[in-house]
Amino acid sequence: MQKLYKNPAWALIAAFGTYFCMYGFRKPYTAATYTDVAFFGMDYKYLLIIAQTIGYVIAKWAGIKIVSEIKPGQRIIALLGLIFFAEFMLLLFGFVPRPFNILCLLLNGLPLGVVFGLILGFLEGKQNTEALVAGLCASFIVSDGVSKSVGSLLLDHGVSENWMPFFAGLLFMIPTLLFISMLKYVPLPTPADIASRSERTPMKGKARLAFFLKYAPGLGGIIVIYLLVTLLRSVRADFAPELWKGLGYPQTPELFTQSELMVSFGVVIINGLAIFILNHYKAFRFSLLTCLGGFGILPLSVWALQAGLGKFPFMVLVGLGVYIPYVAVHTTLFERLIAITKERANIGFLMYLADSVGYTGYIILMFFRYLSPSANSIYSIFLRSCIFLGICGGLIVLFCNWYFKIKLKNSERPITQLSPGQSSHI
Repeated sequence: MQKLYKNPAWALIAAFGTYFCMYGFRKPYTAATYTDVAFFGMDYKYLLIIAQTIGYVIAKWAGIKIVSEIKPGQRIIALLGLIFFAEFMLLLFGFVPRPFNILCLLLNGLPLGVVFGLILGFLEGKQNTEALVAGLCASFIVSDGVSKSVGSLLLDHGVSENWMPFFAGLLFMIPTLLFISMLKYVPLPTPADIASRSERTPMKGKARLAFFLKYAPGLGGIIVIYLLVTLLRSVRADFAPELWKGLGYPQTPELFTQSELMVSFGVVIINGLAIFILNHYKAFRFSLLTCLGGFGILPLSVWALQAGLGKFPFMVLVGLGVYIPYVAVHTTLFERLIAITKERANIGFLMYLADSVGYTGYIILMFFRYLSPSANSIYSIFLRSCIFLGICGGLIVLFCNWYFKIKLKNSERPITQLSPGQSSHI
């Protein structure tokens, strides 16, 4: 069994499965429309999304400390406690009448916001980290669509909108426990991994502040990149039914899954290529280039739609444009930056810093949408956002490339070369 545990495929399946199932506790409710109720004149579904995202945001800010400081042996117990608490909140969501059950969804978002960082801790600092994390990221692309499909199927079979999220969570509970148990046996980085990628250690407050200040302009740029794609990704995910309706495309339960499977395949292939680049600095710049390409796809896809591109290919292209830079931050940019600098740090700190800003921005966007009444639909706003944020994102990527080229100009030394017989591939 020891040989099985050491196989990278074990870690990939365990991480993918755990985060895939987490979405079964988070996203199925978005498949419902909740059009029969309003609260002080505000759309109930908007309020549900805002409430859960607020919980998620609070968890991200708290996670900067929790995820960066937690010890490896504490992760499994933490994951189990978080999942059970999230499902309990969905149970209360079914019992508590509308609109007061909005609070239940806020509390549901609190534990789920920490799950990704705990899983990431099992994968970082290894010679095949990019491939492992790309597989992990594929889970939240695919699972977003699958969870909506599960929610739609439950609604089609007569489950009420209030109880659908809880029963969806029940369907995901057993596989969640199975995958978490697999994570327990994922091995720590080997001495060869540490020599190549540097040791990943818990970070206290002073260490986090010192690391950020040392690379603040470049890290700030990456965080803004992440903010932009988080805004688009969240709108695309949370309002998928409305966007498909705006496109005039017939909706079926499997529609969400079909589109996201295609997106995840392309994103994993593109971002996973970085594993073949042994030099950390070159891999870092390659990842910035893929971000630039992703942002370029966004305005081009809108132009192509207006020129006659099919509606389904348009949604797939936009998904690629959003998720290529989104996943690049997860898989390569922070991972290789730590490897280049050999700083005593971990990805959990950097990812949760970026996530905190990204989801806070989304909350502000949602409130702004309500405070600025407009005749424009989510669909029309989304199209314009693809153009504007695509151009802005591309310019910021160019800035980051310039900054790190100067900051890391002495880091192109061959610190990343593997000894004979070692492999960076899965």
